[in-house]
Amino acid sequence: MTDVPFADLAAAHADVAEEIRAGFDRVLATTAFVQGADVDAFEREYAAFCGAAHCVGVANGTDALELALRALGCGPDSEVVLPANTFVATAEAVVRTGARPVLVDVDPDHLLLDPRRLGEAIGPRTAAIVPVHLYGQLPPMAAVAAHGIPVVEDAAQSQGASQDGRRVFGRLAATSFYPGKNLGAYGDAGAVVTDSPELARAVRLLGNHGSEVKYRHETLGFNSRLDTLQAVVLRAKLRRLADWNERRRAAAARYASLLDGIPGVTLPAPAPGNAHVWHLYVIRVPRRDEVAQALAQLGIRTGIHYPVPVHLQPAFGDLGHAPGDFPVTEAAAAEILSLPMFPHITEEQQDRVAAALRKTLS
Repeated sequence: MTDVPFADLAAAHADVAEEIRAGFDRVLATTAFVQGADVDAFEREYAAFCGAAHCVGVANGTDALELALRALGCGPDSEVVLPANTFVATAEAVVRTGARPVLVDVDPDHLLLDPRRLGEAIGPRTAAIVPVHLYGQLPPMAAVAAHGIPVVEDAAQSQGASQDGRRVFGRLAATSFYPGKNLGAYGDAGAVVTDSPELARAVRLLGNHGSEVKYRHETLGFNSRLDTLQAVVLRAKLRRLADWNERRRAAAARYASLLDGIPGVTLPAPAPGNAHVWHLYVIRVPRRDEVAQALAQLGIRTGIHYPVPVHLQPAFGDLGHAPGDFPVTEAAAAEILSLPMFPHITEEQQDRVAAALRKTLS
């Protein structure tokens, strides 16, 4: 019997293979490999999908965050507030601008930025707040915005997610199209969306060597552009994203039924007002590492997002944090376990996951 994969990128590719092959042939024939017509088309289509006025494609999700923060003016002598429970790239992007990350703990129910803790983290040098839409859903965005600080959304795990019918709340939202995302490229890729033409221009300028006209450079910039071949992939997948997200929602609902009542398992749930897209299905279990190993022996592939919080990473030792500073994040880091979740997961695969988990914990 084959293992249940954590994700199945091959199944997603089968849905789009012919369309992508035709698109690659078109690009190869025109040799428009950088800033080609498919990039322009994808930017328009993804902006419309998000309900935003502008989209700027960039090389990856970390660049998207950094360029969005730089467009807002974040840099040395400024601080950026973000949750402690996130992938390291969120804090990394802040440091790359020269600003200092200021971490806050998350709420115990959904492990998202807790807006009740923002007040103690905001100070005179705060230039932005970066709420992270973790696992496929948004934190309470109205409460985040109520502090009056510019918001840059880390939307790397939430393509298609919404809250109270809206998909974009901040001045800018940065996303990643890493292959395993709900909308994944065939390599690194990312984008920034915004309603502001000025901020969109600033991001585009920064990502193209500070240049809007060839060989004229208004500012120091970077080389961070969306490849045309990746735009072809993203356009094909974007047309299927709503359906794929619905399949994820159905799989999440089925997991909730299958896993209900298993001793020690805490199930995830959408926060109020959220349309969750279930990028990850993250449960909490005691003896997490033992459970993950036992599941692997039974042919169930899992993930851990994330086992070591940002504030305990050696790379961020200069922030001066110690164990115990963010207790909710630290408790979650010891218990979280991501189960197989992808649009093409079968009922038989989910049944095997549930049976293996029940066997392991009962």
